[in-house]
Amino acid sequence: MIDKRYAFYLGCITPNRYPGIESATRKIFGRLGIELVDIPGASCCPAPGVVGSFDAMTWLVVGARNITLAEGLGLNILTVCNGCFDTLFEVNRLLREDSKLRDDVNAVLAKVDHEYRGTVEVRHFSEVLREYGIENLKKHIKKRLGLRVAVHYGCHLLRPYEKKKIDHPMVPTLVDELVKAVGCESVPYMTKMMCCGAGGGVRSAFLKYSLEFTKRKLEELKKLNVDCLVNVCSFCHLQFDRGQKEIEKLFGEHFAIPVIHYSQLLGLSMGMSPEEVGVRAHVISCDPLLEKLTSGR
Repeated sequence: MIDKRYAFYLGCITPNRYPGIESATRKIFGRLGIELVDIPGASCCPAPGVVGSFDAMTWLVVGARNITLAEGLGLNILTVCNGCFDTLFEVNRLLREDSKLRDDVNAVLAKVDHEYRGTVEVRHFSEVLREYGIENLKKHIKKRLGLRVAVHYGCHLLRPYEKKKIDHPMVPTLVDELVKAVGCESVPYMTKMMCCGAGGGVRSAFLKYSLEFTKRKLEELKKLNVDCLVNVCSFCHLQFDRGQKEIEKLFGEHFAIPVIHYSQLLGLSMGMSPEEVGVRAHVISCDPLLEKLTSGR
């Protein structure tokens, strides 16, 4: 049976850069009868490809501390960012499986009066929506959107498959089915499973190389004339949204492809206003998409 309450882990980018994703997620789950509870004192996850690469113990301890906060609430964790999901999921898994590592981490956590116990699960919002059921989800849809969208899964949602077992790592259907549930067409494209370019510290250290990944995907989507790109990760969202302006500055290419987090797309289909789901606050204007929804074209 699906949980009726989750500890809502926001991470860094969602509340600081795209609060509309937070607003949309709270509202859609509220409509589904699922309460998202704040986690007082939560910090950065921290990022799996950056902190974890430089200092594994720091990565483990900070991640474990976040998990202990949810354990204090007695609630499983729900995330809206693939990076946050990957860190918290992997830290949870590693500490459950390795008692020596767990003891070492708890020795550090004891200094701030915390103890990791391994009593909660870490969930990505998309898999929770799937468990809620596509047909049940459709009961809350007020408007079938009729958009041609490109789905971007991102790197950290599905891998490592042997541990997460959410969906096929190379030919997934999870987000595509969620997109179809709101009356949109998921347009197939060659670079669908390609990285957005942002992860692993590449965006921070080598922005130009990072954006070359993004540009390659956007070039294909421009040829396909999609209405928007739909993602399930706040960091990927930032790379495709803010990255388009950076690409224009560095490479002189203009795309203007709207970028929508799935929680926002679902919110629009539930009848929420653009303001409620925060799409007017994006760097790349969503007005063309919103005009299409209004006109019914």
